[in-house]
Amino acid sequence: MSSASDSPLHLAVALDGAGWHPAAWREPEARPGELFRARYWAGLVAEAEQGLLDFVTIEDALGVQSADFADVDDRVDQVRGRLDAVLTAARVAPVTERIGIVPTAVTTHTEPFHLSKAIATLDYAATGRAGVRVQISLKPYEYALFGRRTAQRLRLADINSEQVQARIAEHFDEAADYVEVLRRLWDSWEDDAEIRDAATGRFIDRAKVHHIDFEGEWFDVRGPSITPRPPQGQPVVAALGHATVPYRLIARAADVGFVTPHDRDEARAIVEEIRAEQENACRTEETLHVFGDLVVFLDDTAQAAAERRARLDDLAGEPFTSDAHIFTGTASELADQLADWRHAGLTGYRLRPAAIPHDLEQITRRLVPELQARGLFRTAYESTTLRGHLGLSRPANRYAARPALAAV
Repeated sequence: MSSASDSPLHLAVALDGAGWHPAAWREPEARPGELFRARYWAGLVAEAEQGLLDFVTIEDALGVQSADFADVDDRVDQVRGRLDAVLTAARVAPVTERIGIVPTAVTTHTEPFHLSKAIATLDYAATGRAGVRVQISLKPYEYALFGRRTAQRLRLADINSEQVQARIAEHFDEAADYVEVLRRLWDSWEDDAEIRDAATGRFIDRAKVHHIDFEGEWFDVRGPSITPRPPQGQPVVAALGHATVPYRLIARAADVGFVTPHDRDEARAIVEEIRAEQENACRTEETLHVFGDLVVFLDDTAQAAAERRARLDDLAGEPFTSDAHIFTGTASELADQLADWRHAGLTGYRLRPAAIPHDLEQITRRLVPELQARGLFRTAYESTTLRGHLGLSRPANRYAARPALAAV
């Protein structure tokens, strides 16, 4: 595996409503009346594609947005409601050509069988550019939407307690099994299982469609899928992590991990921990990308960026905070930081535009040319698939018979 510091950077953007700042929808450039229209999302992804980004992620959750971690708030001054991320991705896929599309899916309350065929279908719609970001849920109000499981109210102040950490670990172990089921279902059809021979009347070779017979603590799935193997073989799986337990999920199950360091030393420590977990999972021969997440306020001058952030904070009635590092400045200054942090072992970045379209366009029209001028980012797409953008090979099907070795 090549070092992150001698390879071109990978770059993605995380799309969420009008932007990551809660007052972004009130900006003059914002289009709050279009948040629930397909053309809005198609336009954002097209802009990202013009910037040659590796992929976009689309945020999602099963409960309405809330400023309260554990309960639904009663605020009316922030965006509430969103479209389904997987369905949004399927809508924008046919009107784009090269960029990867990675919707978010909550594993805690959904079935892997359903998601496997949805993401396989997305990969067909996107002709090999699909992925999925898996996410867990710990919020009681989301559990109440389904009525199949219960959860005690969780306070952020208790997040490091032994009891809460045990609950978190259980959910991430469940997510790891969930991803394993996804991958097995994607492999349940061999690549040449479809014959489609009208003359003989054979559409499929039944011997090449396999039961996966997965049995685990949370899922018993016989399979096979109803959807043939996706164009990429395995769509890209991503996950966000803030601590050891989710880092372990990234190392065990993901192709791309999003992490939230706040300086280069912390980035190095996180990457080292994930690489150690990757070795423990016997995946050292596989490419695993570690992307740093940053929220960005970008303008032509650092002062203008700071003033815009302050104006948005005033509209929100409080300073903006985030789990990720918040960068406020120019595209050139951000390029300096990205170039510096890559020496900690990060292979790319997922940028969260604070306000859309302003910060998204600053990324595609200011940051990307700056990185290109430094030789740190592509000047054209060189692949037609998301796995290709990320340098991931197309995996062999685990159920296909291996060719016998020739006698020496």
